[in-house]
Amino acid sequence: MAKKLRIELIRSTIGQKPKKVATVRSLGLRRINSVVEQEDTPSIRGMVEAVAHLVKCEEID
Repeated sequence: MAKKLRIELIRSTIGQKPKKVATVRSLGLRRINSVVEQEDTPSIRGMVEAVAHLVKCEEID
């Protein structure tokens, strides 16, 4: 079974550059404290790294 990532939006996207806002939206996050589970793939990891200052991420099995 593939690993998953639990991603939570902990800071607002207000005032962020449009590319960062689009990255957060493409991860499936809508509002502060919203949580999604995504597959652990290199593309998802890259998106999380790009918005690391806005999200909290942890690995789950």
